[in-house]
Amino acid sequence: MIKGKVWSFGADLNTDLIIPARYLNTSDPKVLAEYCLEDARPGFSKIMSPGDIIVAGTNFGCGSSREHAPLAIKYAGIACVIAASFARIFYRNALNIGLAILESEEASKDVKEGEILQINLEKGLINNLSTNRIYHAKPFPGFMQELITAGGLIPYLRRNLAEKEQEV
Repeated sequence: MIKGKVWSFGADLNTDLIIPARYLNTSDPKVLAEYCLEDARPGFSKIMSPGDIIVAGTNFGCGSSREHAPLAIKYAGIACVIAASFARIFYRNALNIGLAILESEEASKDVKEGEILQINLEKGLINNLSTNRIYHAKPFPGFMQELITAGGLIPYLRRNLAEKEQEV
């Protein structure tokens, strides 16, 4: 279960706005987190709190295929990104690094900045605690939820390999 304050962004938020190219001289996720959404909302990493939620419009994460964008969001402390739709490569990169994301056109259009959401990833339910409205998103299959919970593809594979080695 995820519970956090909403930060709203519009449609077509590209990876250059999520993490500007001038900060790509590092792959240190803690450094990337400092500059998360810097060009879309200067100082964002200093005003948001760990556990907060981003709600955005269509085509979130469009642009270049850099994995730095979901890394910056995750390590800034954003617990989940809800959008009407995601750019395909961002969607895959987010899952690979264990960033929780949900597609909900209804929530994208209706939820306002500052509202508090409670999210059940397993059921794909988004409960707006500020307005008492419930929105639906397509939940991920069990194995994808395990991948997100593990922190991404690599930690998921390491954990499963370790478990298999213990069985032998």
